[in-house]
Amino acid sequence: MRIVEAAEIEVAIEKLCIEANIFLNEDIKNALVRGIEKEESDTGRSVLESLVKNAEIAAQEGLAICQDTGMAVVFIELGQSVQIIGGSLEEAINNGVRKGYRKGYLRNSVVSDPIRRVNTGDNTPAVIHYEITDGDRITIHVAPKGFGSENMSVLKMLKPSDGIEGVKATVINAVSEAGANPCPPVVVGVGIGGTMEKAAMMAKKALMRPVDSSNPDPFYSALEQELLESINKLGIGPAGLGGRITALGVNIEAYPTHIAGLPVAVNIGCHVTRHKSVTL
Repeated sequence: MRIVEAAEIEVAIEKLCIEANIFLNEDIKNALVRGIEKEESDTGRSVLESLVKNAEIAAQEGLAICQDTGMAVVFIELGQSVQIIGGSLEEAINNGVRKGYRKGYLRNSVVSDPIRRVNTGDNTPAVIHYEITDGDRITIHVAPKGFGSENMSVLKMLKPSDGIEGVKATVINAVSEAGANPCPPVVVGVGIGGTMEKAAMMAKKALMRPVDSSNPDPFYSALEQELLESINKLGIGPAGLGGRITALGVNIEAYPTHIAGLPVAVNIGCHVTRHKSVTL
């Protein structure tokens, strides 16, 4: 049994919140640079160049890449041979978010109740997902999620007879209807199978995969590429101003499902699609 102090988790969360909001992941930056080369629209190229420059300034100045610093979504992969001492895991996570958003001068965007809507003032509570894994390590993923993109999420409970064409239509229509709202070029996370909530979870986790990676299953890898090509023919383009580069990547995750169902969830990430991880 390995001992981990709650305070260590708190410090890690604080750091991840700041880094995720200030430093653009290299896979996203590289995809934006490649997009400049592929984009045929002058306006689209100009937008992509501005996005790359914005990311560079944010890193140099220690400022947030975007004014919407998101709601903190935290994925915890907890080894079953780990014992946490010195406090509650959930309290440590929220304390880390609280300190990270304060120290990083990040916008507080969380309200305490969805109807009465009073700001909590410290961007807590986080949305926390736990997974028990083998081993004696804790892996923490922090993914600040802005709601310009989150509001474009789609969940469809398709019939098995809808098949692969129904899945394709759901994904392409989701991006088409989102238009400029999620600040394209976007990353498209797709969850197929499981149940309603499993599909949504997979779609969210898919956004944390590098945009230049592929699903290990050749069938889904080919589907990712086909969907990316179809989405980039929509003409939405960078910032919704027209062009080829509407999406930087399509990441699909799949899971077994019921004989009577075909759940499909689409979670769209904006042009920064922030996430940082650490293993303790």
